[in-house]
Formats: sequence, C-alpha cells, structure tokens
Amino acid sequence: MSRGTARRDPADARLLKTLGRTIVAMERRGLAFDPRKAALLVVDMQDYFLDPSSHARVTTPRRLLRNIAVLAEAFRSQGRPVILTRHCNTRADAGLLGTWWHEVLTERNPLSRLTAALDRIPGTHKVRKTQYDAFHRTPLERILRAKHVSQLVVTGVVTHLCVETTVRSAFVRGFLVFLPVDATASFARRHHLASLINLSHGFAVPLLTGDILSRLGGRPNGSR
Repeated sequence: MSRGTARRDPADARLLKTLGRTIVAMERRGLAFDPRKAALLVVDMQDYFLDPSSHARVTTPRRLLRNIAVLAEAFRSQGRPVILTRHCNTRADAGLLGTWWHEVLTERNPLSRLTAALDRIPGTHKVRKTQYDAFHRTPLERILRAKHVSQLVVTGVVTHLCVETTVRSAFVRGFLVFLPVDATASFARRHHLASLINLSHGFAVPLLTGDILSRLGGRPNGSR
C-alpha cells in the first residue's frame, strides 16, 4: 500500500448510506472536520483483540490495522496528537468487568500489549485504562485540553463496548467526534452496525478513513 492511502471497501460505503449520513451533510450543519482542532484516538489496539490465537479477536483485523496506521501517519505528518489506549486490569480495579466477562486482562498477559505496528510509532501518547470509557480515571481529557483539541477522531476496538462508551463520554465533555466506520471493529458485524447506528444518531459523525485523509492532505479511499 502506498504511503497515505487506504483501500475503499464497497461494504463500508453502503454502511454509510444505511446510516443515512455523509460528511457533506454534516458540514452543512456546521460539523466539519478541522485537522487544526483534531486528535486521533486509537482505542485498545492490543494483540488480545487482533491475534489469531485469541478468543477475543475482532473481525477484519488486518484492514482495521492498516487504516488506523495510515491515519496515525497522516495525523503525525500534520503535527496533530495521536493517543493510544491500552486496556489492562488488576482484580482490584476491574470492577464489574471482571464479573461480566469472568476474566481480567492483566499486564502479565502477553496479549495485553499494544500491537507492534502502532506501539513503535514515535511521538504518540500512551494511556492505560481500566474500564470501557477511555476518559474514566485517566489523563486523556487533560492531554486533549493541553493540546487545545476540540475534535476527536475515534478508532479501534471494540466498536460496541470501549469505542462506543468512549465516544459518548467524549460527546458529553464537548468534543466533536468523528467515527471512521472502516477504522473500528467488533466481534460480529451486527454488533458493529448496531453501535454505529446509535452513535451516528446523536453522538458522532460517521465517515470513512479516506474522508479524514483527504482533509489531512493525504489521498482519499480508493487511492493506490
């Protein structure tokens, strides 16, 4: 893949049509993406959700990782913040997650590490979180305010759990959220779609990776 490109998937374009919203419609309502105000948030791109050996592996992990890596490169080239969250628990801080899922993802688990392709990107901020919400008892909001960020592009996993909760939390904190539908993923397509339908109704602007790239000075989806 060429530098600064993302492959267009017709299914994602159809998904945007299903959601009934486009980037053009949002811009007409004054919700335009402005790279000068934006940061990229990458939620929980850990081997636990990407490795073929993991029971928690999401769908389309290769495409997901490719699109997020391209976005991270584009944000960094524009001098905009890139923040990676890593979900890890102890028995003491897991709360209901430990009861709900009957397991705790600890730092001792080798699958808890950030995927190497993103972990080695220089100049990124790393935030450890213990709950679905990436803002809950973390320095995330402080980092964003210090960088004068008012718009957030949210990517990563899992769409209907940590991504959705974080998007809603960002919204109530006053961040305008953009959600690339091809840079998030869940365990099943129905979970992914259900979450996107809800979020696009009142919390986030759905679009494609290429829409963000084109506004960052990169090449849009479909480029090679």
